[in-house]
Amino acid sequence: MKQITGALILALAMLAAARAAQAQVGKPVTIVDANLVTEADLAKLPHMNAALAKAVVAKRPFKTVKDLDAALSSLKKEERTELYAKLFVPINLNTATDEEILLIPGVGNRMLREFKEYRPYTALAQFHREIGKYVDNTELARLEQYVFVPVKK
Repeated sequence: MKQITGALILALAMLAAARAAQAQVGKPVTIVDANLVTEADLAKLPHMNAALAKAVVAKRPFKTVKDLDAALSSLKKEERTELYAKLFVPINLNTATDEEILLIPGVGNRMLREFKEYRPYTALAQFHREIGKYVDNTELARLEQYVFVPVKK
């Protein structure tokens, strides 16, 4: 069983590395990727327990944060919002739906408009430049960890 779990974690890490090679991914500051966190560490996060962590791990990999949100539907909206300050599935700045963007804690309709106004993003530097007009560097670093920009080939 431990070999299977280790192999799964390795496979997920390779998937994340492949995505990172094809995208500019925000640096994690306070969150972990829901596709990569261990079951034990997941169980320690706010509003999580061993049974829910096991159920979430069984549903991986999550293609979108909406898939993660569905997997956590047993939690109240406020609990999921608090959890998303620690756990998330990064969203593509160019294709994320309104619903996905609004799952980022602290993002409301005004910031949703700003995220979408500057599409298509070609690099995280563009995200910094444009969104940095509205928030300070600390908030910009916090927001960056929730997003990625695909790299054109």
